[in-house]
Amino acid sequence: MSRRNNPLPAELAPHDVIAIVDTREQAPFDLAPLQMIEGSLTTGDYSFRGGEQICRIERKSLPDLVGCCGTERQRFEREVERLLAFPSRAIVVEASWNDVEAGDWRSQISAKAVAQSLLSWISQGLPVVLAGSREKAADYTARMLYLAARRQYRTARAMIKGISSPREAGN
Repeated sequence: MSRRNNPLPAELAPHDVIAIVDTREQAPFDLAPLQMIEGSLTTGDYSFRGGEQICRIERKSLPDLVGCCGTERQRFEREVERLLAFPSRAIVVEASWNDVEAGDWRSQISAKAVAQSLLSWISQGLPVVLAGSREKAADYTARMLYLAARRQYRTARAMIKGISSPREAGN
């Protein structure tokens, strides 16, 4: 197919994706090779330009997660409900299951209660990625944003191809 009939390149490269980092994000990830801009997101910490209605990712450090399972539970449950409205969504945690099960934090909430909260959110259809470290969490977030953007890009490219096909056939 010539570029004239489909103005979009065949593939979307990671450096073509513009990640949106919520302005309230206090410890933003480095999402290289994605480009990054700040923006206001009503839900979640990360999305991508053009996919704001499709993809949201919420980042949590282990202390943040523990707070969301304890004293901030009601507020975070509302956040979970909003995240569930997006086709592509996740909570990415900068810790592992072993970290959660160890319960090594200054809070009265038990490790079992935190694990139960995570499993509850997963059972509702909200993926929880326990990345094991901040570096892996940043990498996984960048990769998920890229894959969601690439999926949307391929859909748009197929639509353009479908629109341009009748003209090619003289219809």
